[in-house]
Amino acid sequence: MKVTPKEGLEIIYSIKKDPLSYEIPIESALGRVCAKEYRAKISLPRFDNSAMDGYCVKTKQRGKSLSVIDTLLAGDDRELKIEEDKTVKIMTGARIPLGCEAVVPQEDITLEGDKVIFYNEISPFANIRRSGEDIKEGEVLINEGETLTPYKIALLASQGISHIEVKRKPKVAILATGSELKMPYQQLTEGSIYNSNAPMLYQRAIELGCETLLLGGCKDDKESIKNIISKALSDFDLIVTSGGVSVGEADFTKAAFAESGATIYFDKVEIKPGKPTTFAKAQECYILNLPGNPLAAAINFEIFGKAIIGVLKGANERFHKTIRTALKGEIKPVKRVTALVGSFDGKSFVVSKKQGPGMVSPMAFANGFILAANRDKPLKEGAEVIFLPTGPDSLSARRTEIFSEAI
Repeated sequence: MKVTPKEGLEIIYSIKKDPLSYEIPIESALGRVCAKEYRAKISLPRFDNSAMDGYCVKTKQRGKSLSVIDTLLAGDDRELKIEEDKTVKIMTGARIPLGCEAVVPQEDITLEGDKVIFYNEISPFANIRRSGEDIKEGEVLINEGETLTPYKIALLASQGISHIEVKRKPKVAILATGSELKMPYQQLTEGSIYNSNAPMLYQRAIELGCETLLLGGCKDDKESIKNIISKALSDFDLIVTSGGVSVGEADFTKAAFAESGATIYFDKVEIKPGKPTTFAKAQECYILNLPGNPLAAAINFEIFGKAIIGVLKGANERFHKTIRTALKGEIKPVKRVTALVGSFDGKSFVVSKKQGPGMVSPMAFANGFILAANRDKPLKEGAEVIFLPTGPDSLSARRTEIFSEAI
């Protein structure tokens, strides 16, 4: 079935997948997907405390000489009380004593013998961190499906949570087909080339948070491909292949999966490059067949593979992160949605000069791409385009438009 890129993504986003979960220490939780909601067990701060070194006062004590009766340090659990003509010296983080209405910074205090006095007007609760102003007991800290960052992990630690329940990482297998392909450690022969797709897809899947295995290369032979597939289907959540999906005589990958009982969701995409991209499922394993051309494989993995992985992770972040920016240069009208690799410098997007689907270098020197969908009009200099980054943090929980069209 032929689909548009939008239709292909709709099929992927409709997948219902609920990964198994288990507990791990929070020290190992970076980048993992949270498996349940976590709420605050305690308020932060737990008690009113001083935001700076100073003196505890009542607001009406301004201009009066005050006796310093004690000093409170952070961690001091004594309960002191501020009397009418008294004050307590307090250090940052220390608990606010009873009767204290504000903390006067020590630089605003005047010493008069063994007494202190402050002259500046001070508001109630000035320089006091109120209990619960950061986090209130019972409020949601982390939602199910959120990807854990160092700052989310800090929230857990602040609540005395040492272990967190996370979803199992998707298991992804990478296979590149082609009798002409050699792994980097092999010797090139006449007519052979090095396999750049498999290492690229392998590393990208790891970067996106998967448990990944590189199956290596495979000859253009249907039975060889079927043999590898049969062994991999029961062990993986996703198999990603490159090569063998076009209409060439030696392109056997699609046929091998079909004969292995795969249900084909789509086998052509109205996109340039990458028309023969195929998405299927066999048993409980999803299959993404990508073109063999390196740039076409990389682009279509970014569009479809990244979304599949977001879904299989059970992550809220499964949609493409986008940045609206200005185009530098001009893009002529296109016959179908066209992926154009380029660079975003924070102000504008410029299309790379090299766009050949068989090239390896364009993605290495770019930081993202746009999906041009301007079928009738050119995208002119300064036109708004939608940039899709290709870095490690390139998925979002919020779905937005991803196609750049002429207005």
